[in-house]
Amino acid sequence: MDSTKNDDLRPASPETPVPAGIDRRAFLMRNAAIGAAAVMTGTTWTPEARAQQAATEAGAQQVAKAAAGGDAGLKMSSALSPDLDVVKAAKGPVMTLVDEFYKVGPGPSSSHTIGPMRITYDFYQRCAKLPADQLAQATGLKVHLFGSLSATGKGHGTERAALAGLVGKEPATVDPRFLDEMIVKPDQTYPVQLGGKTLNLSLADIIYDAPKGDFPHPNTMTCQLMAGDKVLYEQEYYSVGGGFIEWKGYQPPKKGAPKYPYATMKELRQHAENNNLSVADVVMANEVAVSGKSEDQINAFLDKIANAMLATVKTGLSYKDDVLPGPIKLHSKAATVWERAMDEKYESDRAIGLVAACALAASEENARGHLVITAPTGGSAGVMPAVVYALTQSPRAVPMDKIRQGLLAGAAVGYLCKHNATLAAAEGGCQAEIGVASGMAAALIAQTQNSSPQVIENAAESAIEHHLGMTCDPVAGYVQVPCIERCAFGAVKAWTAFMIATNEIASRHRVDLDTTIKTLADTARDMNPKYKETSEAGLAQNLTLC
Repeated sequence: MDSTKNDDLRPASPETPVPAGIDRRAFLMRNAAIGAAAVMTGTTWTPEARAQQAATEAGAQQVAKAAAGGDAGLKMSSALSPDLDVVKAAKGPVMTLVDEFYKVGPGPSSSHTIGPMRITYDFYQRCAKLPADQLAQATGLKVHLFGSLSATGKGHGTERAALAGLVGKEPATVDPRFLDEMIVKPDQTYPVQLGGKTLNLSLADIIYDAPKGDFPHPNTMTCQLMAGDKVLYEQEYYSVGGGFIEWKGYQPPKKGAPKYPYATMKELRQHAENNNLSVADVVMANEVAVSGKSEDQINAFLDKIANAMLATVKTGLSYKDDVLPGPIKLHSKAATVWERAMDEKYESDRAIGLVAACALAASEENARGHLVITAPTGGSAGVMPAVVYALTQSPRAVPMDKIRQGLLAGAAVGYLCKHNATLAAAEGGCQAEIGVASGMAAALIAQTQNSSPQVIENAAESAIEHHLGMTCDPVAGYVQVPCIERCAFGAVKAWTAFMIATNEIASRHRVDLDTTIKTLADTARDMNPKYKETSEAGLAQNLTLC
């Protein structure tokens, strides 16, 4: 083997010169991390380029460490700034809309791919509106990733998503093959027209900055318009979970007042019961009042989302034992689980097997970086599509109007979790992704079966309750282990929660949904930051890849 072709894969040797003023241990660790990331992503680094990047990253960490008061003061950020709208919005009624909540975009993470792509696309649009004399000085664009985006961004393809946004790609319409090509051609440049001139951008313009520090949100990033080493224009952004984004100074868009204002499940259920409405009816009335759209327009969007969910399952089932991208070399299993479920020898397991297979299929599509639907996130994108597929592709298929109602009821649960807790694994662990998705799916099933508001609440509560405390510990930073199988378990738990809720006297259910959501929020605050999408603990720490 020609060793000169593998310099980018080798860790720094003890003889690697350490730049003056840089901590030796930090430099060597960053150099080794860059080499490991190169193996994972297929990126090519010369030894000189690696050393330069390692020095930059180690220097930034050194500055952050000093500002934080040394090692004791530097930690993975998990607290939220009170200035964020996602925090302020919790003080009023729910104002989220379905076309904000259910998003189509590339996997494997709504907060690490869809959010950053929306952010950089927004930044490019801002730059295009700057004065001509300012743009005349521009030489390039830079993006700095912090916190969880820096810690696990390489495994999530954050740098590719961020670059795609800068060159004009949007999550709902980007061709996943465009993102895949960046892996094959990591040094390729992409021309961007700005102010009458062409800027050539590459993955080198997306910088993995300090993973630890005091950030407004665990998913913080800054975008810069550069004139050489001078910053012409800069904006700080936050990917707050589920593909939602904010920025420093963010003001939410103006919306109408909800017809039935609620901030808790208790208030929502009271509106439904006092007005002889279903949960879906209440949500639809608010969608119309807040958005100004007609019911037909909202239903058309819900049909689009339902069909997209079905498509992700069908596509995922079409793969037979392929190997998913990344260093784990994980084989897909959705098609195999489906085939076994259809085998007459395992007929007694068929219901669970089919739901699990559908969830695996959609989640494996997410791991491939293909288009999925945030429900509520990319990491949990296998749960709701599984139950939608199971409800519609069977001899007792429910009609589409019932699926629409189910999506509205599921959204209500997701809204409340976003409003009173979190949807971001970087903030709340996997309970905020798979747990919320399972609660949403349980509500969806119950609504399609014409269950009462109390039963819908009970089903959602049970599903979320039995995910409380679940950490986020993706092995190698990839949304594969344990994430894919968790979607299958989340879907099965949703169905179990629905069955329990319909086989008990509803009024005897002792835990209400609001209490469980508050517990989710409390647990998120108390959870060690290492277990919040950092890959610093749990399976990610204990599983050795060979």
